[in-house]
Amino acid sequence: MSSRIPWRARAGTALLAVLAGIGAFAAPVPAQADSQPEGLQSVTYRGYRIEVPAEWQVVDLAENPRACLRFDRPAVYLGEPAEQNDCPVGVVGRSAGIVVEPITARSAGQATAATARTQRGRAIAPSAASKDDTIQIAVEDAGVLVTAAHTPETENLVRGILASAELTGGAERTALPRAAQQSDTTALAAAGPQPGSYVGKGFDACTAPSQAAMNAWQASSPYSAVGVYISGSFRGCAQPNLTASWVTSQTSNGWRLFPIDVGRQAPCTSYSLKMSTDPATAKSQGVTAAAGAITAASGLGLPAGSAIYSDIEAYTSTASCKASVLSYLSGWTERLHSSGYLSGFYSSAASGIKDAAAEYNNSAYTRVDHLFYAWWNGAADTNTGSYVPSTSWSSHQRIHQYAGEVTESYGGYSINIDRDYLDVGNGTPPTPTCTGANLDFTAYTTVQSGATGDRVKAAQCLLKAAGFDPGTPDGIFGADTTTAARNFQAGKGLTADGAVGAKTWTALLSRGSTPTVQSGSTGEAVTRLQRALTAALGRTVSIDGVFGSGTAQAARDYQSSRGLGADGIVGPATWGALQSGK
Repeated sequence: MSSRIPWRARAGTALLAVLAGIGAFAAPVPAQADSQPEGLQSVTYRGYRIEVPAEWQVVDLAENPRACLRFDRPAVYLGEPAEQNDCPVGVVGRSAGIVVEPITARSAGQATAATARTQRGRAIAPSAASKDDTIQIAVEDAGVLVTAAHTPETENLVRGILASAELTGGAERTALPRAAQQSDTTALAAAGPQPGSYVGKGFDACTAPSQAAMNAWQASSPYSAVGVYISGSFRGCAQPNLTASWVTSQTSNGWRLFPIDVGRQAPCTSYSLKMSTDPATAKSQGVTAAAGAITAASGLGLPAGSAIYSDIEAYTSTASCKASVLSYLSGWTERLHSSGYLSGFYSSAASGIKDAAAEYNNSAYTRVDHLFYAWWNGAADTNTGSYVPSTSWSSHQRIHQYAGEVTESYGGYSINIDRDYLDVGNGTPPTPTCTGANLDFTAYTTVQSGATGDRVKAAQCLLKAAGFDPGTPDGIFGADTTTAARNFQAGKGLTADGAVGAKTWTALLSRGSTPTVQSGSTGEAVTRLQRALTAALGRTVSIDGVFGSGTAQAARDYQSSRGLGADGIVGPATWGALQSGK
């Protein structure tokens, strides 16, 4: 006897209507599927059945486990992907695609605070949140995790497919396990800002390689840095391996990471997701893209001080197109700077990079911190030829993609890559800012949905600076603030209840640099420490930026209560505990 998900009724008719509205996709011949009304095919995995357009390809990962989970062409992927996928590096863009895989310890690592869970009697799928143009649902009654990628144009189509879901008699329940609480405050964090200071070879690939492949390449390849696509609604490949644990493992093993975001493209291209031709709107779109990238970076344990590179593919430049791209990058850079991250820009040396160089000293635009340029001349160096003057971005601020779409094999693992050469440095990370709100209180009481006032505004400002955008800080604790708080809490391993209580306050207030401070120290770091101690201890610590006897006693009390050496000197261990909300 079948058990049906409640929102199943009339979904096939609705899906056909959506298809009629947006037109059919061209795609490879689909794998064998159940017969359905014209225009649709029924696809079933582990008792979870959906109806998809007949033109979509259906890929059985049990038969082809190394198939690339690519979203640039419509497809459904059924089963558990191999740890190492055969992905071409040149996949750019997105149409729509769905992955239905079993809930396992590995797949559960991909779940975030935005992952919806089906509940009996409630229609979750149609209203599930989309993050980076991706909807993820844990269908626990069938034991599957469903990841659906889309664009703004195909979102209704994808939601219609998800709304067509039903359970068959073969469905067996598996609950989505909750992430284990981390006892080590640095367990899910990169080993410092990325890529940090590094000169040498690296590579980038469409999907993050498996741990085994990374280990093999570390042992025998010439590479010590890897580019990873962490965010952006125009990423072409899924990222089944990319988790905070993966980031921690690679950086702990000595790899340098250069994070990449693929978002809106130049308006003078044929890509489906483009930035506005209006510079002001394009700048706002850059701000939005950066906020998403910061959220992704924070969730992966990539700290402030890291550089994140906006991938804008080659375009034929015009004055209008150039203005849009540089305005977008201005918003991108300013938003990253507001949370203490460095901004990077990837493009063709002959288009985007050349345009940025031409306006290097133009104060109308905010200059990016790092260049990542494609010039496939085969030279492993950071010479930019005639595209960029040697005096621009000359202080360890360059990555050269010098060869593209080549397959290399080390230790038995073959990966299709672009070859890169890096000359990068830590630079001077901008100080995370939180303007327009008072952050100094004698007590940091719990604020939650429905609350109003200055403490709410402070929490909103701190969440925004941390890369979890609650919207404009207005002192009203609404749904967006709740979502931002939950996402921040999930990234810190705290209870994701959306309320800003003592632990969340402590983690938010202590964010930033972690210099050793002690009796006699002064400055911004001491101010942050005093605020965080006030929240953590539940008693007032004078907030004056001066490390006096009262601050020293509060530091010792905090250290003692958290099992740390109670010497009153606030170093990495104490900062780590504070920033994890302990």
